[in-house]
Amino acid sequence: MELAKTEQDNRLSVVLIALLKGVVYRDEQETLWQDLIKLQTPARDYLSVLGLALRLFEEEGYAWLMHAGQDDDQADLPKLVTRRPLSFAVSMLLAILRKRLLAFDAMGNDTRLVLEFEDLQQDLLSFLPAGSNEAKLIDQLQTHVNKVVELGFLKKRKLAYEGAPQTYEVRRILAGFVDSQWLDQLQQRLAEYQAYAEGNKIKGMY
Repeated sequence: MELAKTEQDNRLSVVLIALLKGVVYRDEQETLWQDLIKLQTPARDYLSVLGLALRLFEEEGYAWLMHAGQDDDQADLPKLVTRRPLSFAVSMLLAILRKRLLAFDAMGNDTRLVLEFEDLQQDLLSFLPAGSNEAKLIDQLQTHVNKVVELGFLKKRKLAYEGAPQTYEVRRILAGFVDSQWLDQLQQRLAEYQAYAEGNKIKGMY
């Protein structure tokens, strides 16, 4: 019995360490995922002491940590999960990917959404407001795509053959981060950016 408890404690430790490092995906870590499902109650109890909450999407197959709503006793706890500010271009890319994923799911697809780099470029062009510096953003698109890969919302796929176009899988965890409110806020920022760009364009004519 003691051995079984020790083994469970070890598995719980592995689960907690993996969550503290980043997102856990079912399709990448099947054994770890099964342990997370079985041990989610003690995992939540432990994480709550650290001021963290487990976001577990069993059907979608991913989980990550976020800061829990803190009471007075937890107000002074240091933050274990780092907030990452997003650039304007990266925010637009996330919005593009979220809308792509919504349209993909609306068609009843049950497979993975895979996009080519050219798809992202075309989407970015169509998403930009009038007056944007399109050439500059397109030149930097690869940097922005790499950032989204680093954040875990895109997964770079192996080339099907030498010289094949680079493709990326849209990770479904994106749906857990980019909701309708986030999209509305970005749309407001786009409108403000468009007004600013057009205002400067008019000033330059005089």
